Amino acid sequence: MAKPISIEVWNPSGKYRVVSTKSMPGTRWIRLLTDQDCRLEICTEKKTILSVEDILALIGNRCDGVIGQLTEDWGEVLFSALKRAGGSAFSNMAVGYNNVDVNAANKYGIAVGNTPGVLTETTAELAASLSLAAARRIVEADQFMRAGLYDGWLPHLFVGNLLKGQTVGVIGAGRIGSAYARMMIEGFKMNLIYYDLYQATRLEKFVTAYGQFLKENGEPPVTWKRAASMEDVLREADVISLHPVLDKTTYHLINKESLAIMKKEAILVNASRGPVIDEAALVEHLKANPMFRVGLDVFEDEPFMKPGLAEQKNAVVVPHIASASKWTREGMATLAALNVLGKIKGYPIWSDPNRVEPFLDENSPAPAACPSIVNAKQLGLPSSKL
Repeated sequence: MAKPISIEVWNPSGKYRVVSTKSMPGTRWIRLLTDQDCRLEICTEKKTILSVEDILALIGNRCDGVIGQLTEDWGEVLFSALKRAGGSAFSNMAVGYNNVDVNAANKYGIAVGNTPGVLTETTAELAASLSLAAARRIVEADQFMRAGLYDGWLPHLFVGNLLKGQTVGVIGAGRIGSAYARMMIEGFKMNLIYYDLYQATRLEKFVTAYGQFLKENGEPPVTWKRAASMEDVLREADVISLHPVLDKTTYHLINKESLAIMKKEAILVNASRGPVIDEAALVEHLKANPMFRVGLDVFEDEPFMKPGLAEQKNAVVVPHIASASKWTREGMATLAALNVLGKIKGYPIWSDPNRVEPFLDENSPAPAACPSIVNAKQLGLPSSKL
């Protein structure tokens, strides 16, 4: 017999049973569900990652929908159980859904939601923070101070890299990559080189206009260049930030060979997906090149780091916190809840999942639509006319 799972219950007499595998930031998402006659059960188990067996116990014999997390394994077992329990909706509280077997969800007619549209700026800010922390050796210096080792100013103490006037490289110039590029260009007057399969026209226009503004005010203009290959970015950039999707073409995009192309004092930042980097090769590169620095928010075998990474002083590592601003995390919770609620209520699918501001306005009722269902076409779900 499965061990009982501890839960917190809201609106016990609600008609629809919705389960959240984790407590999520804010309270608006709770109100949105309970105001629409949902009984909400929030798992309160003190486990960072729930097992499939834990989630099966939460689903039980009757469940209309589940809000889950990207650390969970959503595949055949869970989707079949949710279907047997009468469920029709699952939403990740995340924009990514590498943890979800969408084909299995399609098989059982389960809508799969995600939460794009609220992570762009906050993820870009974290990538910019890692860039600056690595360049100026902030973490090393902080640890040095806390250890009581500082006994006076020295000319060579924690000398790092100046960003102004250097070249920032972006691999994957979509929404987040472009937002990061703008921050580094406008904040530090860096030049841009980027690689993407598609031309980033808006980003190019921004850099051109900002360069003209600087020139008119007596400063050197910033420039942009669209690289013909990723290798050109690795070869020319002083700071490189990774923003590709994760698929078979980008797995270990950064490996021993590509690391060797980069400048000896380059800075590499990854706030996209861990397996984009061959982490074992990165550890060896960090050991062999002490002036090379890296800032990582994600890891190949998350939540674990490859052996040796934690010991490298030229690595800044944080625990997958790119989306961890209050506004963003509360927005993600709201969107995940509305994905599940919308499917339960039979609402259509919002026409543009990246324009979700109407769902986040606390002063107005949320639109009668699902913000983002990734398998809407496969399930034949209608689009909203709103």
